[in-house]
Amino acid sequence: MKLIIGLGNPGERYKNTRHNAGFLVADELKKIKLPEGVVVKKSDMFMNESGSFVKKIVDKYKSDLSNLYIIHDDLDIPLGSYKIQFGVGPKVHNGVNSVEEELGTKDFWRVRIGVDPTSRGASRGEVIVLEDFTDEERKMLDLTIKKVLIDLIAKIRK
Repeated sequence: MKLIIGLGNPGERYKNTRHNAGFLVADELKKIKLPEGVVVKKSDMFMNESGSFVKKIVDKYKSDLSNLYIIHDDLDIPLGSYKIQFGVGPKVHNGVNSVEEELGTKDFWRVRIGVDPTSRGASRGEVIVLEDFTDEERKMLDLTIKKVLIDLIAKIRK
């Protein structure tokens, strides 16, 4: 069983925010016919409490953590880029920290979606992640999501 979980904030207010990049990728994955044994979920908790949702889903499906993929926004990566890495995450991300605390390990896959709007200057991260993407940024993100889907599907088929 392979679990793919998008992190974000529930509710219409947060729908187009940077923090919801994980939800946006999960929504696109749900439109694709995936290999058997792959489950895609979106957290029903706010970002900073994502760990309890992830733990509940991992326990429900009795999944090995080497088959867990957490999709999340990452301010350490510029908008338009992404990384898929095992056990490596951003310097600071309260949602991912929550997942690590609940699972008791860092050993799971992270699909890190770059959301850093380098043109905005030095704002605080907690402010930036709750901003909506501009139309131009959303076009960049949509192209990135297409690339992420190709790479992620290739990984889960291995």
